[in-house]
Amino acid sequence: MSIQLDMKEKMKEAMRAKDTVRLSVVRGIMASMSNESIALGRGPSGEISDEEALTIIRRESKKRKDSIEQYTAGGRPELAESEKVELAILEEYLPAQMTGDVVRPIVEKKKQELGITDKGSAGLLMKAVMVDLKGKADGAVVKKIVDSLLS
Repeated sequence: MSIQLDMKEKMKEAMRAKDTVRLSVVRGIMASMSNESIALGRGPSGEISDEEALTIIRRESKKRKDSIEQYTAGGRPELAESEKVELAILEEYLPAQMTGDVVRPIVEKKKQELGITDKGSAGLLMKAVMVDLKGKADGAVVKKIVDSLLS
């Protein structure tokens, strides 16, 4: 079953369970999927691929993380908490992310392959690693490892 169809089922389940937070999050994902479909010229009810759906969910997840940071910095813990709940729901639909311990050997290998030795080439290394790990590892984790290896 495609992610888009699975989301439709999740929306029905949330309605039946009267889970308003989950329903709101899933409706938001569905709206973003419709917008993406329209942007791609497929119409509002057009199918999107699983890869496109995961990209949308990652984008929504990143928005929540940014909001949590902003609310926390602004002294609004109650708003940050509601964003954390929504983020937890979004993360249920994403594949598990690689940990730093798993990413480090991959970054080290790519660093050797490219022959990178100075911090000025950190962007090149980041780009190469993120192409290999697209969707499997958080960019912030990869950046932290790249910076530690080149410092």
